This record gives sequence, structure tokens and C-alpha cells, in this order.
Amino acid sequence: MMKDDSMTNIPALSEKQDALLAQHAVEQAQLARVESLARTMDAAFMIPGTKIPLGVDTIVGLVPGIGDTVSLGIAAYIASHGIGLKAKKHHMIRMGWNIFLDWLIGLVPVIGDILDIGWRGNLRNAALLRRISEDRWVKERADVGIIDHV
Repeated sequence: MMKDDSMTNIPALSEKQDALLAQHAVEQAQLARVESLARTMDAAFMIPGTKIPLGVDTIVGLVPGIGDTVSLGIAAYIASHGIGLKAKKHHMIRMGWNIFLDWLIGLVPVIGDILDIGWRGNLRNAALLRRISEDRWVKERADVGIIDHV
């Protein structure tokens, strides 16, 4: 019987490469948790009879003052993950701006809650974190000799 040597010609990953891939796996899990929380806040349910998503943020925002403040704290928690995910300063400012607009829109009774459904600041920030992390991962992997196949 012939021995299959196809796998023996593939070099093993270095410790540096292994460590980087492990770090990226941890960050991937962190992003998944952030995205799940963002979906809960901005698009957990569908308004019956429509395709319009509604989240806890909109429901809690119906409570004047308190609801928007609670949502602000959760939005800040989501954005704070940008630090651990090595987001650059301008990305953090952009996420802060998204949070500020979400909070400001929500302050307007009823109309603000309706507009908040379309803004979805938490989902915007989660998507931004995903995009900047994936871009960084490609660069970091290339720097240690790991080629991502698309």
C-alpha cells in the first residue's frame, strides 16, 4: 500500500503562528458575543406582520429618561470591546458618535423611538468591530507567514 505524503510536505506552524491563531480565535468568540448582544438590543424581534426588526433598545427606550440611559450603558459596553480588539482611535470615535446619535435620537419621545428602529447603533458598532478586526487579522497573519485563502 502506498503511503500518502501529501501532508508531510506541509510545514508545521511556528509557535508565533499558533499563538496568533489562538488569539484570533479568542477575538472571534468575543466578536460573536458582541454581535449577539447588539442583535438583542437592535433586532431581537420582528414587528408582527412586517419585516421590521425591533430590539430591546427600542422597548426599553419607551421608558422616558431611564430607558435611554440603560441602553447607553449597554452601547458603551459593546463599544468598549474595541479596546481589546485593538480598534484605532478614529474607530473608537466613530463608535462613540454612533452611540451619541442613538442616545440623542432616543431622547425624543415616540418619534425618537421610531427613528431608533432604523438607526440601530449597536449593530453598526458591532459591524464596525467585525470589519476592523477581520482586516487586522489578515494583516497580522500575513506578517507571520499565514496566507488567508478567500
